[in-house]
Order: sequence, then C-alpha cells, then structure tokens
Amino acid sequence: MPRHILKYPAEQTDPPRPPWETLPTMYDLPSDKEPEEPGLPDEFHDIQPQLLSATFRLQDYGADQLFTGSDLNLYYDVRHQLWYKRPDWFAAVGVPRLYRGDMRLSYVMWQEGVSPYVIVELISPGTEKEDLGDAPTPTDADTPPSKWHVYEQILRVPYYVVFDRYQDILRVFHLINGAYELLDLPDNRLWVPHLKIGLGIWEGKYQGIERLWLRWFDKAGSWILTAEEQAVTTEQALLEEQQRSQRLAEKLRALGVDPDEV
Repeated sequence: MPRHILKYPAEQTDPPRPPWETLPTMYDLPSDKEPEEPGLPDEFHDIQPQLLSATFRLQDYGADQLFTGSDLNLYYDVRHQLWYKRPDWFAAVGVPRLYRGDMRLSYVMWQEGVSPYVIVELISPGTEKEDLGDAPTPTDADTPPSKWHVYEQILRVPYYVVFDRYQDILRVFHLINGAYELLDLPDNRLWVPHLKIGLGIWEGKYQGIERLWLRWFDKAGSWILTAEEQAVTTEQALLEEQQRSQRLAEKLRALGVDPDEV
C-alpha cells in the first residue's frame, strides 16, 4: 500500500508548486496488481514483452529517450489517484529511460507528462472482451472506466495492439479523429511512420521456444536483432572472414606464393 496519498486538488500557492511536490509520485502509489483483476499470468506474458523490448530500437530516439514497460501499473487520472491500468507491454518515447535516475515502480501520467505511443495487450482467458473493447463501459463515476476507454479517450494512445496467441491473430487499432479504427494489415505487418519502425508476426525461436511472436522490424523490412542475436551474427561474420582468408592462403601456397609476403 502507498506510504501516503496527497489529495487533489492540492492547496494552491503563489507561485504554484510543481506537480512532483503536490501530487503523488510512483513512490507513493501501489506497484502491485490487485488479486481480483482478470487475466491469468503465464510464461508467454513474461517472454513476449521481453522480445518486444529487445527489438524496439528507434532511428530518431536513443535508448535513454524511451521507456518500455511490461505488466507495470499505469496511473492515468489525477482525480482518482489509485485508478490504473496494467498493459502487457507499452512504449513511451521522448521520456527519460529512468525516472530521475531511478528505475520505475510504475508509470504515473501526471508526473511523466507523455502518454504511451504504443500499447500491446496479449489476450488471456477472461480478458478478450475488455481487450477488444466489447466490455460495457461503467457509467458510475466511482467505477474505473474500461481499458479501451482509458487508452482511446483518456491517454489517447495512437496505436493499440491486441495479439491472440491462441489463434495467432494480430489486431491493431489506430487512433483516427479521436476514435480507434481497426487497421487492415497486409502480411500481418504494421508500419508506424512517426517512429520509423514496424511490428509484425515473426516465426522463429526465442529463448528456446519455437512459435509465432510479435517482433519489430526496420524500414528495410528486416527483423531487428536482439543483442544476443547481433553478437552471434558478428561472431559468424568473423568466422566466415577467417575461413575466406584461410582458403585464399591455401590457394596462394598451391601456386607457390607465400601469403605472408603478399
């Protein structure tokens, strides 16, 4: 539970005090998930977000200018400071990687000032209706709004992605004129022009598991490599170069030429 919750609105001063003094920060808010929330945790919900974060590298933003979160409380309403959603994965760009030098316990909108640009939800038994916006929106002012309403109307997240791993169905909703529209995805690939990066379904092995995964690709259409894959690729390139040098040296020796003197 939080150590303390500052009430909103806070007492006004002249000049006004900054929000990090008058409003609760991530240190004041709970970081654990409520046990009654729907959705069953499983290994896929742990591994898939790791692959998304490992391949989310942007041309115009350095690693210290973006934040990706997974299963992290996202607080969105300063009038209801304990209301939150918990996306399976999200990315915010143009924000510091760290929260004033510290790792985040949560993502607090009134402190960060930047909404996620992309949110990904992985369908679980019991969450499909809410993930796809089919659950009724509460009309009671004291009841938190639906996930769909928060992403579309409050946070106004430009891209909302829903992936059903049971049927391998990818759905992407794009915020157009203030409302989400389902996009047509040729070859199950989405291009995000502002970020100059794409998201698609990749078939391959990640962490020893062969299946279909969500993964980011670059402007050339190539899947972005994880650091581990890049290291393997570099090692293979060095090995191939050594083998080419050895074959050339053997040919020169067969011709009576000392390769060390060439």
